Amino acid sequence: ADAKAAVKQQAFYMKRAIDEDSLRDVFKYSSAMLGELRTSLLSPQKYYELYMRAFDELRGLEMFFEEQRGKGHTASELYELVQHAGNVLPRLYLLVTVGAVFIRSHESPIKSLLKDLVEMCSGIQHPVRGLFLRSYLTQVSKEALQLIENKVDTETSTEDAVEFVLQNFTEMNKLWVRMKHQGPVRERSKREKERKELRDLVGKNLVILSSMEDVDEAMYGKIVLPRIIEQIVNCKDELAQAYLMDCIIQVFPDEFHIKNLETFLDSCG
Repeated sequence: ADAKAAVKQQAFYMKRAIDEDSLRDVFKYSSAMLGELRTSLLSPQKYYELYMRAFDELRGLEMFFEEQRGKGHTASELYELVQHAGNVLPRLYLLVTVGAVFIRSHESPIKSLLKDLVEMCSGIQHPVRGLFLRSYLTQVSKEALQLIENKVDTETSTEDAVEFVLQNFTEMNKLWVRMKHQGPVRERSKREKERKELRDLVGKNLVILSSMEDVDEAMYGKIVLPRIIEQIVNCKDELAQAYLMDCIIQVFPDEFHIKNLETFLDSCG
């Protein structure tokens, strides 16, 4: 409740700074608001509620950054400015938010921006905080993936988009698996229950891959399936293995499975 109240209070100051068009104060209060997400005191479910409160405020912040582009600031300048935020977690949330504006600006190839963001998110290794940060990246990057699909950026290919999603998926799965090692052994069953509640954050990446029109049977068999299978085998976690196997079956078309049945069955063995 305290963290939620603090998010609400800092969001109020942030919106006032937006109304006053004070870039410096917007950075100050948005960073303070996002700093509340650094907490380790909440259960994953309560953390999710806190994250959603902050997420709702980030939409308005993104619109503010978009408007700044029309007032003499370049997207690359804003991207540089947010990197001066004091704490790592608020800085990365701000980077992803400005990154969405940067991508739309076409000032830089989309693939280099996505690569930068997905790699910088590795700065957060706490399982729950890292999962939600990467979930935010998944959400915000949807527009970038759509632009790639529409061939808006000639320097960025479908393969680049697939690589970005697979990289984010891999890191999210590692964080999700690592949750089971948090806390005392006697609470393991409680942690497994909490992990089940968060599994769809990881699976969302596979849904995105399956919805890409340019991901055909050949690309699925050559790039996508082997990378997912690699993660399933390497994570050595029963919950993740069962869930991801089920995800593959559910989200990708039957004809993809038929063409790549041997690869899939080998991994089951």
